[in-house]
Amino acid sequence: MTRHGIVTRSPEETEWEEFDSAFFEVKDVSGRPREPLEAAVNMISCFGDNAAANDDPELVPVNTSGKRATRDRTYFDWAYICPTNQRYREGLLEIIDDCADRSPHVRLDDVGFPRGEYCYCDRCNEQYERWLEARSEEGGPAPEASGPADRLEWRASVITAFVAAATERIPGRTFLTLHPDPYQSHLYERSGLDLAGLAPLVDEFVVPLYDTAYGTTYWIESLASGFRDRLAALDTALAIELYAVDIDIPALLKAADVAEAYADRVLFGYDGATARAALRRRDADSREGVSH
Repeated sequence: MTRHGIVTRSPEETEWEEFDSAFFEVKDVSGRPREPLEAAVNMISCFGDNAAANDDPELVPVNTSGKRATRDRTYFDWAYICPTNQRYREGLLEIIDDCADRSPHVRLDDVGFPRGEYCYCDRCNEQYERWLEARSEEGGPAPEASGPADRLEWRASVITAFVAAATERIPGRTFLTLHPDPYQSHLYERSGLDLAGLAPLVDEFVVPLYDTAYGTTYWIESLASGFRDRLAALDTALAIELYAVDIDIPALLKAADVAEAYADRVLFGYDGATARAALRRRDADSREGVSH
């Protein structure tokens, strides 16, 4: 049976009985911090942080042209932080420690590089060269023979190492959000997410499939089934997260019906009242016509 949860910034919504799980945003992409809760899975936006990027542009990843991954660029709705910045990573691990002190379960959001063309800052270039040299000493190709595939492999090693360090601090279940693209090596090439390498570290992957109306649902089935196939081979649970803000209840329920066919858990984001009303209506509809 599919479980249902809420994703929220409102502490009171985490206590509503209609949801068997609650995910509370401790740090979102704005960079705004909140105190973690005891009765929730606390969520952390890891490498999405507008405030940190505004305060220190040197934290922001750059491409080969020197352009930074900020929210005023095409494709980016928020600013990114370079995953190799050790000072920022240490700050994230401290937040994870604070969350784990309050609740055993933690969700990691916005983990990865912003896109395939990032990052080429001096620090990343230096770390990549050191990685190539170390691999060469172990019998791999010489650094001068490296190519794009090697850069992708190095990026994946950076992200997997961060998730490993994070999960060491999480005593309960680790949730990790994925960009909604299940096809072939897209996540690996885009963000440095190696699902096979991450699966032993993660208990449940979360895939947001957001729409502002859910007028059609065939695309939900396409994406959800794609992730179900990939994660089934890795024996890792799948949660689908739907957007609930200002969505008509029948449309939201239709989207949930489709998601439930593939997911172990369906989450409703950022409008607890609408999500609760939808689940109550479904429960009422299921009771209609029952006689005793």
